[in-house]
Amino acid sequence: MLVENSVSSATPAVSTLPQAAPVFKEPFSADAIWQLVIGLALVVGMILLLSWFLRRFSGITPVARNMRVIGALPLGAREKAVLVQVGEKQVLLGVAPGRVSRIESFDEPVVNVDEMPTFGTRLSEAIQRRNNKDV
Repeated sequence: MLVENSVSSATPAVSTLPQAAPVFKEPFSADAIWQLVIGLALVVGMILLLSWFLRRFSGITPVARNMRVIGALPLGAREKAVLVQVGEKQVLLGVAPGRVSRIESFDEPVVNVDEMPTFGTRLSEAIQRRNNKDV
């Protein structure tokens, strides 16, 4: 007849495996910095990818394709007149803090945008003038 030992079942089992000591990692080691940089790059990449995806597939087209600011004229410390081209029309707007009002709308362009010099053209002209002064 087998008799079970009730004492052995009541005591907790003791592991005979050696316990590993916790390893302290240097917070500014090359591995930690690389892990930080890679994690940051992944997060920024995911944000950029998500924003591109939303712009591409949201079905909302930007209105600014047919709209551009042609010029602005300061009228005071915080007020200005802005000429905006929307499609084939040009609109003169009065802009003040907290308020935008239409001053005039032109069916035919007042300022021909094609004749206006671009930033690159103006920059090259300024460099040419500077070089001519130095000579």
